[in-house]
Formats: sequence, C-alpha cells, structure tokens
Amino acid sequence: MPTVMSHAVVGAALGHVTAYRRRPRAFWLMSALLPVLPDLDVFGRAVGIPFYSSWGHRGVSHSLAAAAVIGIATALLLHRRLGAGPAPLAVYFAAVTASHGLLDALTTGGPGVAFFAPFDTTRYFFPWRPIPVSPLAAHFFSAWGWRVFTVELAMIWLPAGVVMLLARALARTLNAAGR
Repeated sequence: MPTVMSHAVVGAALGHVTAYRRRPRAFWLMSALLPVLPDLDVFGRAVGIPFYSSWGHRGVSHSLAAAAVIGIATALLLHRRLGAGPAPLAVYFAAVTASHGLLDALTTGGPGVAFFAPFDTTRYFFPWRPIPVSPLAAHFFSAWGWRVFTVELAMIWLPAGVVMLLARALARTLNAAGR
C-alpha cells in the first residue's frame, strides 16, 4: 500500500479539483481522512480475520461498494454543515474513498484489491505497478521505507501538487470572471 500520507495527499488534490470556492474545514478534514479509512482493515488481524480473507486487508473495505456507502453516509452526516447538497457530496466522498483502492492497485505487493466485493472477491492490480508496497509500522523507518517514500513523492505527491496548483489557478480565474 502507499503510505497513509500519500492517500491523504490524493484526497486533498481531489478536494482542490472540486472546490472552486472556499470550503469549510470539515470538507478538507474528510478529504484527507476518507482516503485513509480503508486501511483500518489491518486491525482485523488483531481479532482473527485472516489477512487474505474477503474481510481482510484490501478486501471489502477497499471495494467500490464500501466507498459508496462511506460517501453516502458522510454526505448525509455533513451536507448541512458543508453547505452543499448531499448528492454531489456523496459522489465526491465516495470518489475520495475509492481513490485508496486505486492507489493500492498501483503497488508491487500485498493482496490485490477486491474492487467489486462483496459481490465478487477477485483481487486486482493494475498492469502498471510503479509504487513499491509500503512497509508497516517501525519498518517504515528503514531504507525500504525511504525508497517507498521517494517513489511516492515523484509518482503521487508531485502530480497531486500540480493538480492542486492548476485547480487553484482555474478557481481564481472562474471567481474573477464571476462564475
């Protein structure tokens, strides 16, 4: 999996693409947290869920169905606070949550991603897998962890930064034009 930080960066970049006007802090918090949420499945091992089970790592929690449920629930809980309709927020929050599985499918290790669980538990990777799988816990602070982080800087953070800058420039242009 990519690092937790990289999942959050992608969420922030997606937030910039959709936020042509100022958004409340809760919007940005959810934009960073929801892409990280699927990895809570790693705690399933502590309660006996096998790593490669449908309910284990990169299983149901990484599916498009789970992303949709999380997106809808988050939108219903926060749409008034965010001053936006629940439907567009649900689509947005589902997309940022689903971005997690998409990034994981670009990695070199671990189980593939069960995008279509619980209906189909087949695990998938993309044919192009440029991101080395991230070591967990203290192992992240090793040569392997550093290599993963430098690859993520180039493959995730840099493109996300470019997307954010372009989105901000477009938002300024639209706002200046009164749209």
